[in-house]
Amino acid sequence: MHDSILHILNTTKTRIQAFGPDIHKEEPQPQFQKRDFIAAIAAARAEGRAPVIAEVKPASPGKSFREISPAAAAELAWEMEEAGAVAISVLTEPGVFRGSLENLKEVRKTVCLPVLRKDFVIDRVQLEEEGSDLVLLIAGILGKELGAFVELAIEKGFEPLVEVHSREELKLALETSTRVIGINNRNFETLKIDLATTEELAPFIREYDLDHGTSHIIVSESGMNSSSDVRRVMQAGADAVLIGSALMESDSVFEKTKEFVQSFCWR
Repeated sequence: MHDSILHILNTTKTRIQAFGPDIHKEEPQPQFQKRDFIAAIAAARAEGRAPVIAEVKPASPGKSFREISPAAAAELAWEMEEAGAVAISVLTEPGVFRGSLENLKEVRKTVCLPVLRKDFVIDRVQLEEEGSDLVLLIAGILGKELGAFVELAIEKGFEPLVEVHSREELKLALETSTRVIGINNRNFETLKIDLATTEELAPFIREYDLDHGTSHIIVSESGMNSSSDVRRVMQAGADAVLIGSALMESDSVFEKTKEFVQSFCWR
């Protein structure tokens, strides 16, 4: 695993230790009606739109895009929603990605779309924090604990999005109850991006579903910088794409989101 990822995991552990035991004694998060991500995907396809999960992303390893306050996060998310995104992803890792739970909370108050919490979840206590419709669970980090985290996430009212990078991780994901599998095109060992990762793994998921009578939503993550990139991964079998950096680097988040949304027609 790359040093940048190990650094994030170490700082996440430190952050969790700072919570202390009292977090379990706090008032539980208010219950809310979970927004249906899978229905949102189906609606976009029915309308001929590419299902785009647009990401509020202040930074990534080695690169800073912009400082994003909760109010700014809400404004960006509103633009993404208006441009036709099916869901909003919000980074909450505060160190390398400069995200926050406050951004997540403000975004979900502002938009009507499903909202994904994007972070490095390594402890059950993190599922006691701010609510969201979906939560990212990374197979390569959780390993054999993945199934238990998926079940707990579902119990807490989240839709788990299980992220994989390899066939071995995909096998772990398919053994869980998740309905959504994210294929991250970024290699966790080298941090290099290759869209061929989606082209390699998506057919295995489709084959599994045919053999087992199951149905998984496939999300291609990382590396989509143009409409042709979106078309490439969706032709490979992805049902949706998650895009962050290309939106944050654009002059107009609204126009760039719209460009991606209109890049693939299902009709």
